[in-house]
Order: sequence, then structure tokens, then C-alpha cells
Amino acid sequence: MISTLKQAIKDKNIRSRLFFSLLMLIVFRVGSHITVPFVNAEAVSTLASSGLFGLLNTFGGGALASYSIFSLGVSPYITASIVIQLLQMEIVPSFTEWSKQGEVGRRKLNKWTRYFSVVIAFFQAIAISFGFNSLAQYGLIQNPSTATYLLIGLIMTAGTMFVTWIGDQITQYGVGNGTSLIIFAGIVSRVPTEVVAFVNRNILNSQADKLTNNLLYGLGFILMMVVVITFVVFMNQAERRIPVRYSKRANATSQKAHMPLQINSANVIPVIFASSLIMVPQTLLNFFRASYGEAGWFELLNRVFSLKDPMGIAVYAITIILFTFFYSHIQINPERVAENFQKSGAYIPSVRPGLATERYISTVLNRLSLFGSIFLMVISTAPLLASYYLDMSQRVALSGTSLLIVVGVALDTYKQIEGRLIKHRYVGFIRE
Repeated sequence: MISTLKQAIKDKNIRSRLFFSLLMLIVFRVGSHITVPFVNAEAVSTLASSGLFGLLNTFGGGALASYSIFSLGVSPYITASIVIQLLQMEIVPSFTEWSKQGEVGRRKLNKWTRYFSVVIAFFQAIAISFGFNSLAQYGLIQNPSTATYLLIGLIMTAGTMFVTWIGDQITQYGVGNGTSLIIFAGIVSRVPTEVVAFVNRNILNSQADKLTNNLLYGLGFILMMVVVITFVVFMNQAERRIPVRYSKRANATSQKAHMPLQINSANVIPVIFASSLIMVPQTLLNFFRASYGEAGWFELLNRVFSLKDPMGIAVYAITIILFTFFYSHIQINPERVAENFQKSGAYIPSVRPGLATERYISTVLNRLSLFGSIFLMVISTAPLLASYYLDMSQRVALSGTSLLIVVGVALDTYKQIEGRLIKHRYVGFIRE
């Protein structure tokens, strides 16, 4: 890994891409500290205990901590992407047709994703501002009025679309997936602050009789994180290899090969999708909190979609499982794979070409997705349950989700760097 990174730094093209990605992330971090007008910055700190606040802050790249113009981050874009992908499943015929048209269709779908993002961002900005204003101890919004909320909605929507543009630029001209890297940058940027706060609270300012226990707790936490990170890396790299054979007519030089299927082929996307999706009802509930906060139906729905309640955690777990199966079949389309096998003269031993091959790949993919979904669910929900039953902080509750995102994005970016290095070597070899 270290040698690959050294080679990447030496490569002029990759080095410039890395620099561009870093520059864009710096622009994002600077904007994350520009507070939205009419917002009482001191009141934001009183919202830290809110489950929705912690989740939005994670997917806003840490920008919500300052209630900045980038507070919503890429969460509206992710939600819009989910909606568009669902509508492609024979729900909207034109979307289904575009999904089969390659690059041209992809551009049309991306355009509609942007439209949806604007609408979602605008209403989400107004809803969270209205809801958090009733929750904040000192009043979040200064001089709250319809005009004020509309202006805040417009500013935060513009910020969201600018962040989405930054993500697109990173994806196109930088290294890695821009949307994921923005979330990654926000999570990583909070690590030094958390470490300093832990050291000050539990070591430097600790009572003498509790110092030993605090040190052991800190070491135990570090050891646990190392073990979990190792396990996450292993699960993301583990794969099932399906043997593939080629007919001599199709390929005389390579008779044997295999098709790798990762146990966690969806990577961290199901966790990001599930988290974004569960934020939508939480945001809507925030809008009605002031008027119906004491109503029975409101309390029930609040529990169902709250990550601070076992019922909400169960809904979150089920959503992760469903999205794992859903996205795995988007990443690896069994029908398309079987079709490509027939075109290239490839086949799986003891499996008939065509429909039988499609069913076989689908069965294997579903079995792997089951293990992958359980893995993602356990890592994401275990800290949430620990936070509920052991009365831990909201930061600990979201540590599983944050860890999956950080490790998943880091591995994905590393693979892309590795792929670009191999491509450059191949191009150089051809030129020689």
C-alpha cells in the first residue's frame, strides 16, 4: 500500500488529481465555517443531543456544527439519487428507458437528480431550521418569520448545490468519488478535536483515583477500533470467485478465468442511503414538533424514525439490509452479466448459458449480500444500541456508521489510485 502511494505521488497525472481533490475539499471546509444569516450560532451547541442533528452533521461533512451555508452537505443529493434509482424500476417508463441508454441516458437522469435535489434541499432547510428553532435552548433563528425561513432555505439550497458541484468536480477531475469524499472529509476533520477533548476530559483534568481507569478505557477503545477496522477491511476485500470458462473459438489464449463477487459488493453505499432516507421523516417531524409535539401519533412516529430509540434502530437496520440487496443488484446486474457471457463465448461450468446463468449469479449474489448486509447492520447498529442502553454520547452512537464510511471511502479511493497506476503503466507499455 505504501509503495503504491509513493508511486502515485511520483506520477504527474495522479499527483495533480490528488492536489485538485485536496483543493476542492479545502474550499468545502472553508465554506463549512460560514454561518447562515439570521442564525444564533451560540444556540447550535444546545442541539448536540438531538439524533437528527448528529446524523445531519455527519452527512453534512460536519458543516451543521456551525449551521453553515453547507449544513445540508450532500444528503439532499443522496436522497434524490435514491428516488431516481427507485423510479427506474419500471415505475416511470422514461426513466427506465434512459437507464438503458448508456452515457446519454445517464446525463438525463443526472439532470433530474439535480432537480429533485433542489426541491429536497429547499424543504429540508426550512424544516430543520423551523424544528431546531423550537428545540434550541436560546432560539436558533433570530427574528423568525416566513421571509426569514424562505431566505435561509434559499441560501442553504444554494450551498447544497455548490457542495454537489464540488463533489462532481472531484469525481471528474480528482481522485475518488466526490460525494463520498466530502462526507469522509467531514468525519476525519472532527477526529483531532475529539481526541483533544478526550485527553483533556479523561486524562489531563481527570481525578487521581480515576486516571488509571480512564487510561485503560482509552487503550481499550483504541484496541477495539483497530480490531473493528481490520475486520471491516477484511470484509470489504473478501470475495467469492465463480469459475468461468471460454470456448476455444472465442478465446484461444485464455481458457480459464473467474468472476469475483465481493461479499460486500455494495460497499458503504447502503449505510449512506439508509442514513439519508431515515433523515427525511425526521426532518418532516421536526417541522410539526412545535404544534403536535405532545400528540400520541407524533411520539410514535418520532420513536419509529429516531436512532436514539430501539424501534428506530430496528427500522434503520432493516433499511440497511434492504438497500444492500437493492444496490448489490445495481452494481452487478445478473441479467446483463449473463448476456455479456453469451456474447463473449464465456460460460460457468455445469450451468447452462442464458437464463440459468442469470439465476445462478443472482442466487450467489443474494447469499453474499445476506452476509454483507448483516455485517453492515451489526457495525452500524451496535454503537447505537450501546449508546441507548449504556447512556453514551451521540458521538459514540454514530461511530459505527462513521467508521464504515471512512474505511469504505478510503479503500475505494485507494483502489481507484491503484487502477489509474495500472492504466498508466499499460499505456506507457503500448507507447514503447
